[in-house]
Amino acid sequence: MDGTVSDTMITLNNGVPIPQLGLGVFRTPDGEATSDAVCWALQAGYRHIDTAMIYGNEESVGEGIRRSGVSRRDVFVTTKLWNDDIRAGRTRQAYQESLDRLGTDYIDLYLIHWPARGWQQAWEEMEELYTQRRVRAIGVCNFQRHHLEELHSISSTKPAVDQVESSPQFVNQDLIDYCHGDLRVDVEAYSPLGGSGGSVLGDPRLKQICDKYGKSPAQVIIRWHLQRGVIVIPKSVHRNRIEENAQVFDFRLDDEDMAAITAMDSGKRTGGDPDHFNF
Repeated sequence: MDGTVSDTMITLNNGVPIPQLGLGVFRTPDGEATSDAVCWALQAGYRHIDTAMIYGNEESVGEGIRRSGVSRRDVFVTTKLWNDDIRAGRTRQAYQESLDRLGTDYIDLYLIHWPARGWQQAWEEMEELYTQRRVRAIGVCNFQRHHLEELHSISSTKPAVDQVESSPQFVNQDLIDYCHGDLRVDVEAYSPLGGSGGSVLGDPRLKQICDKYGKSPAQVIIRWHLQRGVIVIPKSVHRNRIEENAQVFDFRLDDEDMAAITAMDSGKRTGGDPDHFNF
């Protein structure tokens, strides 16, 4: 089929390869829960871990990487610049603080977490970190088309990715198509299984597809993301689910089933609205 979780890669627009399937740690408690999840994921073949300053678990992510026995240079680590630091003009300081918590001397991908006031200046400082090779790639999260157009108008450096909410219940396909088109920005999907407020996994339409392939709802949805060319970062703190979520490279959804999953779109977000947020 398409390889394994270890070797299925996408090449970003600056030439840096990123594993297409990773482990997200949003709302994963600091301490053993996170370090165990990261360790188990890496031992299961994952090579991509996505965290953020605001998740409060960067130290545990670093501990999990060290415990795993996998070399740091073989792990793609993403973290993010939080809104308070964007507004306070603390990009460089916040970056160094994330490095210290993770216990590493570089980040593979550093992202603006939300288009908070001052994000334009933050991007300039992130460009400097990139030029100085302190980070291998820079990008954004939760940027709508108009944010990306503004960014393009003020900077010659394209974001490597835009990490956005996307799942069968909120496909967000227009934005993904825009990014994947002439813009040539890769898309990462957060809340890929529908998020905490979603009901996708129990949808009877999905069950019929799962029965056809002999796969779980999560596996089918992850496969749907992969076939859309999207980078996907499901989260779990359960070892069996972490391992199961990686077992998605031995089957392929046909066009009819891809379309059926896309048609589940309700247009309703489970996360914040990038144009109206107060955090």
